[in-house]
Amino acid sequence: MAITYSDSGVDVERGYKAVELMKEHVRKTYDKNVIGDLGSFGGFYSIADDKSEEPVLVAGCDGVGTKLKYAFVLDRHDTIGIDAVAMCVNDIVCQGARPLFFLDYFATGKLRPEVTALVVKGVAEGCLQAGCALLGGETAEMPGFYPDNEYDLAGFAVGIVGKKDAISGSDIVEGDALIGLASSGIHSNGYSLVRKLFGEDKNELLKYNERLGCSLADAVLKPTRIYVKSILSLMKEVKVKGIAHITGGGFIENIPRIFPEGIGCEIDTKSYPMPELFKMLKELSGLDDAHLYNTFNMGIGMVVALSSSDVNKALACLERCGEKAFVIGKTVKGKGVELK
Repeated sequence: MAITYSDSGVDVERGYKAVELMKEHVRKTYDKNVIGDLGSFGGFYSIADDKSEEPVLVAGCDGVGTKLKYAFVLDRHDTIGIDAVAMCVNDIVCQGARPLFFLDYFATGKLRPEVTALVVKGVAEGCLQAGCALLGGETAEMPGFYPDNEYDLAGFAVGIVGKKDAISGSDIVEGDALIGLASSGIHSNGYSLVRKLFGEDKNELLKYNERLGCSLADAVLKPTRIYVKSILSLMKEVKVKGIAHITGGGFIENIPRIFPEGIGCEIDTKSYPMPELFKMLKELSGLDDAHLYNTFNMGIGMVVALSSSDVNKALACLERCGEKAFVIGKTVKGKGVELK
């Protein structure tokens, strides 16, 4: 008696169905530069009409981390793909790059086509928010490697920027202003601690929380904000010297990454309203500010460095783009981040 691939746990028919279900979502992200359709071995994207002077490509790769655990527990899969896109495109726009396309990697123990399609729907939505195409990806069924009802999700983005327009932080000087853009929530970092503090009991997570004005489930699965279009608009109005995406490591690790040697910063933690969700995390964890701001974004998802003379113009631009923005600090001589 023959032993088939299906007998080993891999059902190619489920894979075919998953691809069919996701096609409509993927095609919504296509622009005039996408050549061909889903299903080829490689994706084609034209940059012939790009007007950048000395164009260079900028790439970034990331995943969603253990935030996925909450998607499994709550059986909610339609927004987690936004997080995967956000983590990558928010990184490359820090260099001033306009995202061109995104590719995703989805792996699971047993393929559930409807769940896979929901995840890809989220990825496509993230791409639409970032203004890039979902050019392709990989869907892998790996029995015995992942539990049947769990999956991993990662991806990478490629963007483009003119060499002279690339943002490196090299011209940041003492006295420059730091503008913080509000986060939508925890985003996609610190979830190993979040899960320890809030737990993974579905019934408890679904209960309405008065302090939050929603359930914990809604709060912990709120997708990462995508800042791409706002940052690209800001770059057209003022000279942006540096941008830090506040991910794992929080303020303490990420902001100094954009500073040249001999420059540090002071951050006024009272310069913006700390969201209630982070107050809860602070109370439950008992952590001091140094640890909190080295773990979570604490309500600020992106920090922009620019000349103090450009602050008012920048704030007005960001407000028009729908961002909540605050002057949260300034650069100083020294090293690292001083919280005040």
